[in-house]
Amino acid sequence: MAQRATESILVNASPLVVYGVVIDFERYIDWVGDLKRIEVLERDDDGRALDVEFRAAAFGRSTTYSLHYDYGDVPGQLSWHQVDGDLTETLNGRYRFELAGDATLVTYDLEVELLVPIPSFIKSRAAYRIQTQALRELKARAEQLK
Repeated sequence: MAQRATESILVNASPLVVYGVVIDFERYIDWVGDLKRIEVLERDDDGRALDVEFRAAAFGRSTTYSLHYDYGDVPGQLSWHQVDGDLTETLNGRYRFELAGDATLVTYDLEVELLVPIPSFIKSRAAYRIQTQALRELKARAEQLK
């Protein structure tokens, strides 16, 4: 059964700045701590990354997974679903970007299912860690660029 979680953070930057950080995949290596490698595999007609392969540290080892991005609701939301993964069966999610005064409320929805069975409390902790770290790193990067 997939683990679902939602986490939010207030970022002192505009929604367009935050969205710009999120879609600048080639620069993730500069600010995402657990990321070892990233490669854009396919782009749409507007030059936006559609399929992206990641190699990251996870659960004391490295994992590789590919995500397909959906730009149908941008700039208010960016969603993705997993295409392939060596540790995860499902890694689907979305970022929502909402104006909050002079800042942006970023909400990260995540659905994770691992290929190997593990207790749900461990999956829950893993999902929380992924979200918390991703949001903190996104906040730091966006506020640095604003």
